[in-house]
Amino acid sequence: MIRLPLEIRRLEEGVYLATSPVLPGFLVQGDTVEEVLELAPGVARALLEAMREKGVSWPWEPQVLELPYRTEVLVAA
Repeated sequence: MIRLPLEIRRLEEGVYLATSPVLPGFLVQGDTVEEVLELAPGVARALLEAMREKGVSWPWEPQVLELPYRTEVLVAA
C-alpha cells in the first residue's frame, strides 16, 4: 500500500471532487465524500498502472505503508 494525498472539495450541493497534488491527472467525482473516498483507490491504481505501462515514472516518491496501518477519520457529531 502507498499513501496518496488527496484534496477534496465541494463544487456544489451533492458534487464533490478529489484531486491529488502529487499525481497529475488524478480526478474523482462523487455525490458524497464517502463515494469519492470509495472510488479514489481504484482510479489511482488505474492511473498508476497506465503510467507504469507507458514507462512514465511516478511524479513523487511513494510512501509505503506498513500493515496494519492506523489513521483517523472525521465523524460528524
